[in-house]
Amino acid sequence: IMLHSPLALSLLLIAVSSNLAMAIKKEKRAPQTLSRGWGDEITWVQTYEEGLYQAKKSNKPLMVIHHLEDCQYCQALKKAFAENEEIQEMAQNNFVMLNLMHETTDKNLSPDGQYVPRIMFVDPSLTVRADITGRYSNRLYTYEPQDIPFLIESMKKALRLIQTEL
Repeated sequence: IMLHSPLALSLLLIAVSSNLAMAIKKEKRAPQTLSRGWGDEITWVQTYEEGLYQAKKSNKPLMVIHHLEDCQYCQALKKAFAENEEIQEMAQNNFVMLNLMHETTDKNLSPDGQYVPRIMFVDPSLTVRADITGRYSNRLYTYEPQDIPFLIESMKKALRLIQTEL
């Protein structure tokens, strides 16, 4: 096409730049895929190995959330987790955070079975804290949406243990 008129040229430029802006906006959101809805302001590590490394390096506990996309209990917990300001703030500032949709090879992360949702803590000495549990005796590391206060307590316990033990 021959672009003789300034109007045609400016329309072409507008079309190109708005497509570019949309592409850039999409690009900017890309890193948040690791949150998978658990909290977009939180910095998430990608793998368990990276989580262990960061925990040791930063002297922060690693919080590992096992979940599955098609699990209604996981979805409900995720919503409560993402909406709780205290949890989000602690997760951002005091923890190395990892959420996994597959099992790790570390059997210490499934001491009582491979169920979801399951939340476990690993301290900076790389010890899986089997002593930080929720309130169910049949699934020690599960939390339900109404258990958010217990999860907050578990997070605080993980932080206290670092101060007292390491």
